[in-house]
Amino acid sequence: MTARLRRRIGFEIELMAPPGVNRRTLAFDLAGRCGGTVRPVWHHDSEPSLVPGLGRFLHLTQAFEVRRPDGALLCTLADDVTLLAGLDPAAPALPGWFRILTDDRRLLRLLAARCDPGGSLAGVLNPAAELWGTEARRFGLIHRLDDAGGATIALAAPLTGERERPCEVITPPLAADHHKALAELLEPARELGFTVPQEAAVHLHLDGGPFREPAALANLVRLFAYWREPLRALLATNPACRRLAPLPEQLVAAVSGTPTTEELRQAAKDGGLTKFFDVNLTQLMTDTPPVRDTVEIRILPGGIEAGAIVDRSALVELLLERCLDPAPVPQPPADTAEAVDGLLELAAEALAQR
Repeated sequence: MTARLRRRIGFEIELMAPPGVNRRTLAFDLAGRCGGTVRPVWHHDSEPSLVPGLGRFLHLTQAFEVRRPDGALLCTLADDVTLLAGLDPAAPALPGWFRILTDDRRLLRLLAARCDPGGSLAGVLNPAAELWGTEARRFGLIHRLDDAGGATIALAAPLTGERERPCEVITPPLAADHHKALAELLEPARELGFTVPQEAAVHLHLDGGPFREPAALANLVRLFAYWREPLRALLATNPACRRLAPLPEQLVAAVSGTPTTEELRQAAKDGGLTKFFDVNLTQLMTDTPPVRDTVEIRILPGGIEAGAIVDRSALVELLLERCLDPAPVPQPPADTAEAVDGLLELAAEALAQR
């Protein structure tokens, strides 16, 4: 029997399409099943740069919103740059697949607002070019937009290397019937031959509001810092998953006492906290979260079966409820097996309080 979730949760589930299939294929399949529609949208991300002196490129890649007949969002299907295994890096781009690259977040947001992800590579930069009074120029397969002084604003390039196959299934916040909602997305994906990638993870986004209290936030840090290895053992965290890390030492040191919210935020700043840790606390470290007011759990393993995803999510939900208890989350036993049992006891305590 599958567990039942009680909280609003948004899921991010990383999948890989088989050769010859892509995330657009899944988008139209899902829309066809529910009588809905598909709309191309931009997905924002970054990647390492090969240009000397430039650490990374920011890029926009083509994603797809699937909406029900009444306009409600069913899901968004996007690329995930961490998924690499099994892709042919030398594969040429398929017709209609491209991306936009720049080196400034402000430019990236402007480009996303002006350029059409459902358009063509040849014309995608033209609406942005009008803002600068210039024209995009073609250099081989690349289209480049410069300002009047010759400074490069953006590049548009074919999406090579089978990057149309990675598919992150992003749900809106689900308040009820989580298993049914996930099965509606994952069963069609399995039928099309989608699989769990080698580097895959499942991410959970839960409402951040209850965890803004300093005691609850400190307990979140204690849970994911003190119990890191038992958590990874219990949840079967994928060792090949990228962009995971233990929380910064400065933040962990701050929860040894009873820190205030400001002390926690300063410790997070001193430790260089980003979203790419086992738990993403960045939205809780400000009164004006720039993206969404959530806490993101990043250590669940990949999956394509709704039941297994919901069962692990239910365990995480209970452990997070324990963090809402003002009593500090304790240190784990030294023995790994005992520590895993200790996590189950913490979950049982939370379940008893419901």
